[in-house]
Amino acid sequence: MNTPFINSILSYLRGDGAVILPQMELTLFGLAILIMGSSIDESAEENWFTKLLFRDFFAKAAFAGTVFSAFTLWKLRATVAARGEFAGFHESVVVDPFFLFFATLFLAATALVILLSVKYLEIEKEQEGEYYALLLFACVGMMFMASGVDLIVMFLGLETMALSFYVLTGFLRREKRSNEAALKYVLLGAFSSGILAYGFSILYGLSGATSIGTITSALVQRDKLVHAVTLSHLPGAQGEQMHDLLARQLPIALNFDPFTLQLLPILAFVLIAVGLFFKIAAVPFHQWAPDVYEGAPTPVTAYVSVASKTASFALLLRLFTTVFAPSHQTWIYLIAGIAVASLTWGNLAALTQTNVKRLLAYSSISHVGYILLGLLSWDETTGTLTKAASTGIAYYLLSYVFMTAGAFAVIIVLRQKGLIGEELEDLNGLYQRSPAAAVLLLIFMLSLAGIPPTAGFMGKYFIFLSLIETHHPVLAVFAVLYIVPALYYYFRIVVHAWLKQPGEAPPPIMTSAQAFALTIAAFVTLAAGLYPEPFTRLAQYAFGQ
Repeated sequence: MNTPFINSILSYLRGDGAVILPQMELTLFGLAILIMGSSIDESAEENWFTKLLFRDFFAKAAFAGTVFSAFTLWKLRATVAARGEFAGFHESVVVDPFFLFFATLFLAATALVILLSVKYLEIEKEQEGEYYALLLFACVGMMFMASGVDLIVMFLGLETMALSFYVLTGFLRREKRSNEAALKYVLLGAFSSGILAYGFSILYGLSGATSIGTITSALVQRDKLVHAVTLSHLPGAQGEQMHDLLARQLPIALNFDPFTLQLLPILAFVLIAVGLFFKIAAVPFHQWAPDVYEGAPTPVTAYVSVASKTASFALLLRLFTTVFAPSHQTWIYLIAGIAVASLTWGNLAALTQTNVKRLLAYSSISHVGYILLGLLSWDETTGTLTKAASTGIAYYLLSYVFMTAGAFAVIIVLRQKGLIGEELEDLNGLYQRSPAAAVLLLIFMLSLAGIPPTAGFMGKYFIFLSLIETHHPVLAVFAVLYIVPALYYYFRIVVHAWLKQPGEAPPPIMTSAQAFALTIAAFVTLAAGLYPEPFTRLAQYAFGQ
């Protein structure tokens, strides 16, 4: 049937629509879940067909959405390989290897959380379609954060993700700590978004544009002007020559003060950095993380920990390697300080925790420190991150998604009626109660600590290599030394699971969906450590190498 309406849709999908097709598919599935939520009876089990179709219908629909979106990403990868990266919507959204890599991580994290949520929500009696729709909408926001090359698109993606997480954090309406965590997350999240928006507004004021390419060019021209004005103020022949040149070509520049010219770009960087440091929970902007991790439903905690942090790093990398790349020599010291502070406070605070979710919250802050160290290694000849640094950051984020999701998955498996399973004491005798869960927990703890042969070790290896290559041996030594306290608190968990005597807690019951998610997480965690070559190529692909 050939109608103008269908032709216009097909034309759109061949043009700008192709750029955001994965996001569109997730949005349509999310909307379908919301619309059909009131008409689906998940308890219908009259025969095998209705049981297969309607049992956990919302989870199945959400999982199908991630599969469709992943298939579209795979096709986009072939298009990028054939004709290079391409953009749409007036060059505000781009499909490039960077987006494809991070979108794959977002979809993987979303699929794992969907699988882990079914049994958990059933125990909590909160099996609602809105939960799965919000997971998909959060993933849509993350994808726009990674694909956006325009400040407006980036901010809309960030807020789409953040608003979904605010609701998901407080999804257990009958639990006081879930409500408190959501309120704290909303207040601090809104505050950080306001700071970030202020930084974006300054960039717009400096360049008159929201495209990061145009902003980068404007800031480079401003740096050249600052250099010229500085030279014109110097005594001697060189200063007089530059003064005369400015008098002929740009007389108004003679009235400028170099410090004043630099003030606004510095202020924009600081505000944007602070806003993003809130999102990734870097010290000293981490206050929200432990309470949100503890109070949120555990699957949501896993999602916030892996997906939200990865998406925020994608946004940070997109900005810092483009807009702020020419001035990297001035801000790497700030990044170094934040990284060391995150490593110090994250590791030391985790030592005394008895709640596993809070312990993993503080440990995630230390992982932020390791990833930020990768931003210190720049190739001065090309003005880009070194190959080891970019590979290390991408590899670390890939490893972090699966090993952290796996660690939280074991905590989710422990959740039973009458047993929350979040305290260290709840892990006592896990090896005797469920040997498989104890072995999986050991694998994830080894990887989080950076012990070979796991993915966590390879991620740290590339970060350390980049620091040594760019002559930062002191920072490399600090980073290596901080593995020691990490070993202590991760092995506290292992000791409780393997060496303590079991209490009265019953053996955990692992559903097939949870077993599948844990298998995938464990496979990637071990495979990326035992055979890192394909994962290294994937990490290098993210930065076009």
